[in-house]
Amino acid sequence: MRALPVGTDALLVEVSSGEEAEALHAELLRRRAEGSLAVREIVPAARTVLLDGLADPVRWAAELSSAAVPPAPPPSGAVIDLPVRYDGPDLADVAAHWGVPEHEVARVHAATEFHVAFCGFAPGFGYLTGLPPRYDVPRRATPRTAVPAGSVALAGPYTGVYPRASPGGWQLIGTTDAVLWDHTRVPAALLTPGTRVRFVPTGATGAAGATGTAGARGAGEGAAG
Repeated sequence: MRALPVGTDALLVEVSSGEEAEALHAELLRRRAEGSLAVREIVPAARTVLLDGLADPVRWAAELSSAAVPPAPPPSGAVIDLPVRYDGPDLADVAAHWGVPEHEVARVHAATEFHVAFCGFAPGFGYLTGLPPRYDVPRRATPRTAVPAGSVALAGPYTGVYPRASPGGWQLIGTTDAVLWDHTRVPAALLTPGTRVRFVPTGATGAAGATGTAGARGAGEGAAG
């Protein structure tokens, strides 16, 4: 790990992989919860974790820079179920890239338990990991100028759901009616770092024999990031 100063009371901790960033984020949350780490914000990203509002950043920089990345903790907490129709315009392209029929894309995706590694791009947009590396897909060669809100998409190792209409270059495989961002809700984001997520096929989708669900559910809606 490498801890870099940011301003007067923050550190940016760099690690080597997304898995290490997730493990470090979980460990720092644990330390804050037990009271051994006084910090205002802990913000994970792809390969970094930002600690903002540290009382003693010099001490923490030395401690973190000399420490090993902790092992990833086992999954815990409730799971949010997101209803999804596997009807995306890029479903056939993803199936071809995977070398499987379209309905197999839906089956594999819906059989996977994801978790939110970090958030970014737009308010409420979570970067979800869980698919094995063989299912990585490239971004589209030409991004779309407008992707509908609720689009379920793949890019690289990540799954994401567009919380609102915006440009985007991810591969669109489905659609959900779940509200990802609501400023009147606490927290406003449905998906926050560490949240466990399952996609539940509903309606006429490519997942044979799937059952429907009325909407996003799960006590994990308030999972802390």
